[in-house]
Amino acid sequence: MSVTFTFTDFPKSKEELERIPEYSLDTPFKAAALTMLVLLNYQHDVNKTIELLNCLKGPQPLSNYDIQFLRDRLGGKTFVVSSYFEGATVANGYVPNKPYKITVHEDIYSYTDEGYARLTLQSSGADSKRPIKLRKKDTKWYLWENMLLADIRPPAGSDGW
Repeated sequence: MSVTFTFTDFPKSKEELERIPEYSLDTPFKAAALTMLVLLNYQHDVNKTIELLNCLKGPQPLSNYDIQFLRDRLGGKTFVVSSYFEGATVANGYVPNKPYKITVHEDIYSYTDEGYARLTLQSSGADSKRPIKLRKKDTKWYLWENMLLADIRPPAGSDGW
């Protein structure tokens, strides 16, 4: 199964995040889509993005290691995040269409561990889908492990040659 989400904009504050219907976090698909939507703000406001990710992490906030990992992966490469949204391509510098659309997939490995979901998303700069792991607590799903930020093909025109 695949679920596509459409968002008019990415949240820039906790209040904006809480107004998005998917913030009910009642499915792992919603938690995965919101994780990537929140990360679109990273290039504008790193600290606010960390605050928003902590809302999606539930009772376990980002560790210092997680925050450094984001800096390492997204410093100068925020296009990695936008590459998961519809319309973003290598050729257009990974500029997504608006409204923002993102599709989250499940597969035969998605629910092998009780209380966890391993879903996948496709970057337009990668050859295969990449995973994100969510954890269920009570009735909500939260971000557990984000493995979507690995390097992808650089945007056209960024090669110095």
